[in-house]
Amino acid sequence: MGFLKDKALAAIGELMVNKIPFNRHIGLEFDSVSDDLCVIKFAMKPELVGNYFQGILHGGVTSASLDMVGGTMAAVGVLNDNPATHLAKLKEKLTKLSTIDIRVDYLRPGKGETFYAKARLLRTGSKIAVVRMELVNEKGTQIAVATGTYLVG
Repeated sequence: MGFLKDKALAAIGELMVNKIPFNRHIGLEFDSVSDDLCVIKFAMKPELVGNYFQGILHGGVTSASLDMVGGTMAAVGVLNDNPATHLAKLKEKLTKLSTIDIRVDYLRPGKGETFYAKARLLRTGSKIAVVRMELVNEKGTQIAVATGTYLVG
């Protein structure tokens, strides 16, 4: 990747994760982001427990992390479609990015110490992006999968 592209990807990370108080509250942070894959990680902590008796991750945290990584990947799709876009223009486009629909399939209880939400872009157009996401724990056990549709234009 070129210097400007790396800078744009870093800007997406700053806007999508670090500037949103809820994301900071639940502990989301970037692991990696590229043209093909975005990974966000977070550690299990007592505030994220949904089933107190089993100590498993709350379903809302699962959904929120998948939505966040999906939206971030949709933002990368905007960048890929407009590689020459100036950072100010990119930030302006990202202010309009929003979730249209997300479907989450919960496959297993959210057991683990660290979780990784991963996203891959399925399609991006001038108005809509479609993203496939998954949540795994530190052992690679798949916890949930999701498909999200995002407004990008």
